[in-house]
Amino acid sequence: MNVQAQIDETAPRTTEHFDVVIAGAGISGVGAAYHLTTQCPGTTFVALEAQKTFGGTWTTHRYPGIRSDSDLHTFGYRFKPWTTAPIASAAEILKYMGEVIEENDLTPHIRYRHTITSAKWSSEENLWTIEATRTDTGEQLRFTTNFFWMCQGYYRHTEGYTPEWKDMAKFKGPIVHPQKWPEDIDYKNKRVIVIGSGATAATLIPAMAADCAHVTMLQRSPTYFRTGRNAIEIAEQLRQLQVDEKWIHEITRRKILFDQDAFTRKTFAEPEAAKKDLLSAVEAYLGKDYDIATHFTPKYRPWRQRIAFIPDGDLFQGIKSGKASVVTDEIDRFTEKGILLKSGKELEADIIVTATGFNLCANGDIEFAIDSKPLDFADTVTYRGMMFTGVPNLVWVFGYFRASWTLRVDLVADFVCRMLNHMKETGAKRVTPELRPEDHNMPLLPWIDPENFNPGYMMRGMHLLPKRGDKPEWQHNQDYWAEKDEFPAIDLKDKAFVYG
Repeated sequence: MNVQAQIDETAPRTTEHFDVVIAGAGISGVGAAYHLTTQCPGTTFVALEAQKTFGGTWTTHRYPGIRSDSDLHTFGYRFKPWTTAPIASAAEILKYMGEVIEENDLTPHIRYRHTITSAKWSSEENLWTIEATRTDTGEQLRFTTNFFWMCQGYYRHTEGYTPEWKDMAKFKGPIVHPQKWPEDIDYKNKRVIVIGSGATAATLIPAMAADCAHVTMLQRSPTYFRTGRNAIEIAEQLRQLQVDEKWIHEITRRKILFDQDAFTRKTFAEPEAAKKDLLSAVEAYLGKDYDIATHFTPKYRPWRQRIAFIPDGDLFQGIKSGKASVVTDEIDRFTEKGILLKSGKELEADIIVTATGFNLCANGDIEFAIDSKPLDFADTVTYRGMMFTGVPNLVWVFGYFRASWTLRVDLVADFVCRMLNHMKETGAKRVTPELRPEDHNMPLLPWIDPENFNPGYMMRGMHLLPKRGDKPEWQHNQDYWAEKDEFPAIDLKDKAFVYG
């Protein structure tokens, strides 16, 4: 094959134009698509999804027991009632999302196996040019769009984060990250070490414990958990009264959000009392003789890191039964048989699972440029955690840590649709967030205050994220209860929005 033939084969064969291009068909992308159809009728759009189907996290993560760590009454969309147990499996969430797609005829708007490689903005044309690759055929595709809606999430889906420990190659068994779970791995009657203590570890351990010889949760430091029945009492009562599911959905959401707000405020106003509440719930499962101080009492204030919900206390039930245990220590090195701890103790295992978190990925591994100049998001300042100074016609969905992610999907969608309709009415072709005159002496700070929220993946990747200011407009404050009122009140004529 000659050089020209090679160039012709890899060159984009088609260019399609859409008013809006959505990156991703996970929980955010499907929500964005729904809101465009209902709030911006007549708008042409496409969602480009790298996977072979919709679902995002709920498709790419296939480890045992995968489930939500927050309730589906608020993690579900506001427009579609959730009618079963609040903590749901990946399969249940995918079924729910599939119904949203089918009921709203979104399938024609989604292109699967499309990986976006670059996004370049032209001020002369007021267009984004999106380059994508068909992962099944290798075909190169080009799209132009007026508005780019980034719904791909905040972490790299292709690989999780695994630290480099000494002598990992010496271990004779498999080392598995949950994000790359092998379908053929057999853990029946095997000794398993799960490194980590977050929501993934807390999900894996009870799911595996019944089949394993033993599962050990090895943690460097403890994590807070919330426990309770996998049911919402008010929803059950309303169903007994045969209330319409739409009413049940709205009432239950409001009750959950009211209770979450009260607890979140308590963690700031009365952190010791909130801590006592959380630890008392653990003690109720494990008993007074269990060393809760060592294994389940973090050094940080509640809600400085995400608190996963443990339905029916299944993690603690596994520990109490003896099928699972917790070791709080640091890793010195791996051995042929397992892991040597800094205390000198060796943990033996047949399989080691590294439930050690995500790799932060703010730009979705997309090469961005503005008028031929490469864009580094770390050089920008965020407008409310969704737009960026100097970047026209682009919105990024970044959800909540202390509330369900999808609550912000709906809020951001309302804003985007209102902005698109405003631009259409005024004839504006682009909108770019810019610091106002009164903002130019504003201190620029990291994306999030570590004293407020500091999980490992955020701390490792903070240098990749945009800056924030000290004013509400120039930060993502993680406060749904404030933003639910602030977002509808955003003045689209504010000087922070520069139209052209």
